[in-house]
Amino acid sequence: MIFMRVLQSLYGIRVEHFYTMPVTFETAYPQIFEGFLPIGNLFVNMERFFPICRVNDFQIADIIHPKANRTARFLSGILNFLFFCDSRREVYLEIQSVHKAAMEKEQQLQVAIQDATRKLEKMDIVPADQEVEFKELSQEIQELQHKLNQEYWQKTNVLQEVIHQKRMEIAEKNQNLNDLKMAVCYLKQEQEQLKSRITESPETLTNIRERMKQTQQKIKKDKQEVIEKYESYRDLVEMFPSCQQEVQFYRKKMQTQGANMDKLSNILAQIRMLEDQIENSKSGLKNAKTEEISLKRLVTVKREKLAAVEIKLKKIYENTELQKQAITECCNKFQEKRGVVCEKLTATDTEIMQLKGAIQQLSDSIGKEKVKEKEIYLSLRVGLEKYHENLARTMNSYISSREDKIDQLIGLF
Repeated sequence: MIFMRVLQSLYGIRVEHFYTMPVTFETAYPQIFEGFLPIGNLFVNMERFFPICRVNDFQIADIIHPKANRTARFLSGILNFLFFCDSRREVYLEIQSVHKAAMEKEQQLQVAIQDATRKLEKMDIVPADQEVEFKELSQEIQELQHKLNQEYWQKTNVLQEVIHQKRMEIAEKNQNLNDLKMAVCYLKQEQEQLKSRITESPETLTNIRERMKQTQQKIKKDKQEVIEKYESYRDLVEMFPSCQQEVQFYRKKMQTQGANMDKLSNILAQIRMLEDQIENSKSGLKNAKTEEISLKRLVTVKREKLAAVEIKLKKIYENTELQKQAITECCNKFQEKRGVVCEKLTATDTEIMQLKGAIQQLSDSIGKEKVKEKEIYLSLRVGLEKYHENLARTMNSYISSREDKIDQLIGLF
């Protein structure tokens, strides 16, 4: 029969299996089912198989009394399932080969990881011969780093203090310089005020002096003339009393000239005082300029010293940086070696993770297929139980009808 051949080709069921009683079914009279066993086993197996082919209306009548349309539909479902199996078999075999290769690669990678971890442990563990040297070198490196840091901080602190002191001195010198500049400004203002009081230019001052000298000489000449006239008039007064009025007039003139001479002497004294003040202000200006020049020289000297100190600081900093670079290069070499090993480990870990992901996907797909198989198994088991129940009912009815017939026959005889 076609269905039996299909089951033989798909599931490898032999012909003897169709004539054997199921283990799950128990009965006191197995001889009754001998003629019905092939049909029952075939129906049970086909009822399990057809839902996989998306055929859900298979009945026992399709085996006992088959119809052309239904058998054609069942056969088309079986053919579709066979074509689907052929198309998916290659994919399954590829996945199986990939899974096997992944498992083998995983084992190889695990071995490589174990070897790498052993190598890392060996690299991390210092040999017994070199432990003393390693400890001594590490202690020396720590001591050198500590000394370098201490020297660097001490030198930086000293230099910062020196720089602070120099800056304070420069600030004081700048303040003194500003004070001197202010004093010079005040002196210049006073000088301008004095110049405005005296005259605007020294030429006018000399002209005024010459004029004053000329007037003084004229006054002296007039005085001498007046004295001479006075003496002559005094001689004549004795002789001529009429000249008394003229003498009194000349006396008044003499008094006015004496007052003018006093005024002239006061003006000359003021001029001398102003000249002394101008000379003092000029000397103060010269002193201020000399102090300013000396302060500028001091500032340049201090700046040169600061530049020298900064150069020394830069040299010390460069030396420390070179020492640090040498130490960091040694550390970087060790870190590079360690980084290479870590990169290898990370690469192997990523490959393992990828393989685990592929394995997880395969296991998920296998789990889904198992769930589907369990569902099919449960549905077939429920159908088989129903079939057994119906079969038991038919058997009971058959036995009861048989007993009735036997009783009737016994009654007839």
